[in-house]
Amino acid sequence: MQTMEYQAQYQAYVSAVEQRLLALCDLYLPETARIGEAARYSLLGGGKRVRAVLALASCAVSGKDPMLALDYACALEMLHCYSLIHDDLPCMDNDDTRRGRPSCHCQFDEATALLAADALVTAAFEVIANAPLSAESRVRAAACLAAGGGARGMLFGQELDKKYERERAGEAELLSLHRHKTGALIVAAVELGCIAANAEPDVRDALTRYAAGVGLVFQIVDDILDVTATTEELGKPVGSDEANDKTTFVTLYGLGGARELAENNNQESLQALDPLGSDAWFLRRLAQQLVQRRK
Repeated sequence: MQTMEYQAQYQAYVSAVEQRLLALCDLYLPETARIGEAARYSLLGGGKRVRAVLALASCAVSGKDPMLALDYACALEMLHCYSLIHDDLPCMDNDDTRRGRPSCHCQFDEATALLAADALVTAAFEVIANAPLSAESRVRAAACLAAGGGARGMLFGQELDKKYERERAGEAELLSLHRHKTGALIVAAVELGCIAANAEPDVRDALTRYAAGVGLVFQIVDDILDVTATTEELGKPVGSDEANDKTTFVTLYGLGGARELAENNNQESLQALDPLGSDAWFLRRLAQQLVQRRK
């Protein structure tokens, strides 16, 4: 029964995010501009919306209406999407497909994709600036998103990702890479939910520890799927890590070792939620779904 309840709640969160993203695009990313068209193509083209769901669920487990965090969740999706457009560019991973469709630079052109990504990241902060929350909350949210997405967060992870195409990474280097590249925005997601809810420090601490573990599990499973799934299943090229000679959790530990590492980190994530009791049931089930995902 709880599985059906989880699926219904997840879909409700995603539907709310999709509807709000469309409205925000009409405000900040008009189709009259080609970069607006390209930004909307990438942003509204599907995806799991895991980060947005984490923000809404964290607001809910903090005892507030999850829709308080809706604009923060949408801003995070905008910033995440900009990073995906950049990640696919020829100067980065050079991937031709994303979410089962041509990448932004293939559908449009490289310059338009670059500008569309820039438009998304600036729109993200415009969304936060105009969110229907207090000025103090909006300032905290802007600082949170900037830290998670900036040179101390996701962008530093992108730098490390390129570095370790040229150099061999060990365990410590790989963990640092993914704490920044993947983990920083997943942690930012729960922090944004907590900021919207003005959560108590102990709740925020538990959720942050949970998110740090979930971010690592998400990346480990990504590495596994890159060698076990098909392009059709993932909606993006498989084998790109090997093609780019990247060190991954699979190259370090093998498939069996990577799966074991994902399970161990998932258990630590679940334990972080213990202080929150039954209120965190949705987040527990989300963590289980992420470690078991096939796409």
